Amino acid sequence: MNRTNELILQTPEGVRFRYRLAGPAARFLAVSIDVATVMLISSSVAHLCYLLGAFSSDFVPAAQFIAYFALTFGYSIFFEWIWRGQTIGKRVLKLRVVDADGLRLTSAQVVIRNLLRLVDLLPVCYTVGGAFLVLSPKLQRLGDLAANTVVIRVDTGLSPDLTPILGDSFNSLRAFPHLAARLRQSVDPAEAQIALEAVLRRDKLDAAARVQLFATLAEHFRSLISFPETATIGLSDEQYVRDVVDLLFRQSVEKQEIAPKI
Repeated sequence: MNRTNELILQTPEGVRFRYRLAGPAARFLAVSIDVATVMLISSSVAHLCYLLGAFSSDFVPAAQFIAYFALTFGYSIFFEWIWRGQTIGKRVLKLRVVDADGLRLTSAQVVIRNLLRLVDLLPVCYTVGGAFLVLSPKLQRLGDLAANTVVIRVDTGLSPDLTPILGDSFNSLRAFPHLAARLRQSVDPAEAQIALEAVLRRDKLDAAARVQLFATLAEHFRSLISFPETATIGLSDEQYVRDVVDLLFRQSVEKQEIAPKI
C-alpha cells in the first residue's frame, strides 16, 4: 500500500494537477462541527414535534424518527450538493469533496457517499469508516470508495500573480460583470485549477496537444455561461481560456479601458 497525502492527476496531454488530501484529524473535526449543527437543528425540530403532539400523541415518535433520518443523511447530501462538496464543517475547516478522477462531482456521488455513512458509523463513532480511512491510499472511507470521491484541502493561499503570464491586456469578458460573476459561481475549484495549470504550462505542450486541450477547455467554459458575440468575436480558444482564468483568479482588477477608439 502506497500512502500519499496528495492526489495527482495527469491528462493525456501530460499536464499534471496536484491536490492535498484531508487527513483523519481535519475530517474528524469537520464531522464534529456537522454533528453539533445537526443536534442543534434536531433540538428545534424536537420542540416542534412535542407541540404537534398535543394533537396526537402517536405522532411524536414517528415524527422524531423521520426527522432524525432526514437530518442525519439529508443534511450532508443537501449541503454537499448546493455547496459543491462542502458542509458547514468542511467550510470551516477548508475541506471539499471532489471526484477522485478530477471530474465534476455528481449528485449520485453525493448521495452514495452519504448513504453509506450508515455503514461507516458502525459499530460506533465511525469505527468502520475510520479503519478504511487509515488503510486507504487516498484517505477514503467506505462511502468515498463506493462513490469514487476524495476529500481535499481547499487552497487558502493568495491568488497567484498572473501579470507575468496574462499581462495587462484588455479582457473583453469584463465588460459584462454580471456574466463574469455567474461564471465564477459556476466553476468549481478543481476546474479553475485545471484552467490555470493549462495556461501556466501551455509552452510545455506540443502544438497539437495544446490546440486540443484549449479547445476542450473553451468548449466547457462556453457551455457554462454564454457571453455575447461582441465579447468573444476574434478570440481563439486559448485566448478565451486565458480571459476566463483572468476572471477567476484576478477578481479585484484595476479599471480597464472599454475599447480602443478607432
